[in-house]
Amino acid sequence: MDIESPEKLIELLDRHAYLADEGLATAAFLALRMGRPLFLEGEAGVGKTELAKTLAALLKAPLIRLQCYEGLDAAQALYDWDFARQLLHLKAAEAAGITDVGRLEGEIYDRRFLIARPLLKAVEMQPSVLLVDEIDRADDEFEAFLLEVLSDFTISIPELGTISARTPPVVVVTSNRTREVHDALKRRCLYHWLEHPDFDREVAILLRRLPDCTETLAVQVAQAAARLRRAGLVKPPGVAETLDWTEALLTLGAKELDPGRAAATLGAALKYREDVENVLDNGLLDHA
Repeated sequence: MDIESPEKLIELLDRHAYLADEGLATAAFLALRMGRPLFLEGEAGVGKTELAKTLAALLKAPLIRLQCYEGLDAAQALYDWDFARQLLHLKAAEAAGITDVGRLEGEIYDRRFLIARPLLKAVEMQPSVLLVDEIDRADDEFEAFLLEVLSDFTISIPELGTISARTPPVVVVTSNRTREVHDALKRRCLYHWLEHPDFDREVAILLRRLPDCTETLAVQVAQAAARLRRAGLVKPPGVAETLDWTEALLTLGAKELDPGRAAATLGAALKYREDVENVLDNGLLDHA
């Protein structure tokens, strides 16, 4: 798909109910045009992962997601051999009387016995969107390995040879900044810090994503979310939580936000007991 400008990308994202501001759209546009990974950093729930999903939808490309976590290693991200199927193949060959060791070895290390993990899938599948989610949760060693893969999108498999991407995937790397990601990886990417949306944009997001939401309810929820984000909470609500909160209120039939329903549904917006207690004890919902 030929996207000729950041403004056009804003329009296309809007068609998929993702309301991007100019800064984010420009960063994403440049990443697409320059063939560079896009590194998105920001608080949880501000729309980093959702951008990758929306890009996949508008590009009509599969989304391949690599969820990072402590202890993730190269094998879990690249490929693995299907040992169970290889063993069954050997047993079947033995039953058929095949004893040629060289032939058997060549057969069991055939591509059909290879289990492609996210990075290999992204290299083999064109076009595709690769989402490397929450890279800050992975170890330093994996971060260094990822940098190598992103440099040339080439993966070496000793038993099969080298597999290279004819067309590099669109890559979105996200971080919630639970730790600092090394500069080497960031330098390989185009960087954008994703803020919570401003008030008007958040109201627009609520109305767009939740068609049953009244403008009154959207305005009141956005105002309440803004107050919670200024309250010094352990985990202030992101856009994802604001949407969940509004949906919970709509499920209860609310047309506007009153203190009782706001308190009753607070678990949709806040995920820490300390935050809930802080909000209720300090009357932060009294003017909902």
